[in-house]
Amino acid sequence: MSDHVYKQIELTGSSPVSSDDAVKTAIAKASKTLRNLHWFEVTETRGQIENDKVTYWQVTIKVGLRID
Repeated sequence: MSDHVYKQIELTGSSPVSSDDAVKTAIAKASKTLRNLHWFEVTETRGQIENDKVTYWQVTIKVGLRID
């Protein structure tokens, strides 16, 4: 088994669709400029309410990047 070292960063993604989509949005955007994304952990979930309905999701995640 190899020893790995990770750097943690915090990202916040948003979506009008769902909390899962907000996570996917954050990871997809980060993967355009970062490499070796390895894991994530949801730390916060928030939403916006308008007219008694959820209209937007915002999810904060910690992402582990494996260091070369």
